[in-house]
Amino acid sequence: MVFSKVQLERYADVMVWAMEEARRGGKFSKYDTVLLRYDAAAAPLAHVVYERLLRARYHAVARVNAPEDFARSFYTLADDKQLDYVAAGEEELQKELNGLISLRAPSDLTALKSVNPSRIARAAVARKSLREILDNNEQGGIFSWTLCNYPTKELAAQAGLSLKEYTAQVVKACFLNDKDPVKKWKEIMAQIADIGAWLSGLKIEKLHIETADMDLEILLGEKRKFISGGGNNIPSFEIFTSPDWRGTRGVYYADLPSYRSGNYVSGVRLEFKEGRAVKATADKGQDFLRKMLSMDRGAAQVGEFSLTDRRFSKIDKFMADTLFDENFGGRHGNCHLAVGASYADTFAGNIRKLDKKNKESLGFNESSLHWDLINTQAKTVHALLKGGKTVLIYEKGCFTH
Repeated sequence: MVFSKVQLERYADVMVWAMEEARRGGKFSKYDTVLLRYDAAAAPLAHVVYERLLRARYHAVARVNAPEDFARSFYTLADDKQLDYVAAGEEELQKELNGLISLRAPSDLTALKSVNPSRIARAAVARKSLREILDNNEQGGIFSWTLCNYPTKELAAQAGLSLKEYTAQVVKACFLNDKDPVKKWKEIMAQIADIGAWLSGLKIEKLHIETADMDLEILLGEKRKFISGGGNNIPSFEIFTSPDWRGTRGVYYADLPSYRSGNYVSGVRLEFKEGRAVKATADKGQDFLRKMLSMDRGAAQVGEFSLTDRRFSKIDKFMADTLFDENFGGRHGNCHLAVGASYADTFAGNIRKLDKKNKESLGFNESSLHWDLINTQAKTVHALLKGGKTVLIYEKGCFTH
């Protein structure tokens, strides 16, 4: 067991709180249905979370994820009909869910490396309707989710750390040595929310991001707001928005590596013109990168832009997992850009009126892909306001607010 009993109990407390906190526009009630989905190695934490859910009088549905070699067999051996198959009852379960807690503990990050990405993409498209059910219910305030990581030897090895070192990063990132980590999270999220409200109130037209290897301009778009914290991820220190993809231009560079569908990709450089990545290179994994960007029309367009303040995040190591890497603090904080799907909850109007037609007219990107690419270099971020004024909003790893 990588955590002490006390740390497990604190982690479970944080996860149930995070799921409840993430519910926008409504509160949980007794006998709401919560799905607890977990990898086998995370069973010690899953057991404690399961007990917490039962004590809270939720209907708790526990499911163990199939190991990575099962996924490899599926994507390798299944024919098109099998790739397109959605099991009976899956749609009904999605509709019934009020909450989801995912505990990830991968045993093999490269299991899917040899799989043709187009086969993964086909299966993802077939299950898009299931994701849309949850997205719509989340927008309606009747569903929320959260996820976290449980340290494994595989994660530690791929990050170049010992299991003890990896676990220490998780402990400090999630405040598991604090007597009351939920209280700590509430304090942090209140501070982050204040910054998010400041950004949303600036009436930003464009963002200009500069590092030694990057010069990127992003059009924020109409009716946008910045989202901060909220419990969807643990840890979560980022402040993000989904810009109008059509106004992206310049060069984005990701200096932090990432794993995607079993593939290791590093040194990603994307050149944008008129909103699309027209040139994509990488030091490693370039062919895979280009296949991902051609997955569908929206895969080469921007779905999210995010900034993390180093004052909040204590993560200072590469963790070989996007959840932690996109919340990197270190010396300079981080920004990340996601190619692919946008987040509808960054819409500043009545989200129930944000139908497919309105999303398209406002430049909210649609795709089966959502891939976060992270930059941890020293950077400055300026905001061009609608009145013509330019404001420095981020430097030296911190927001200026």
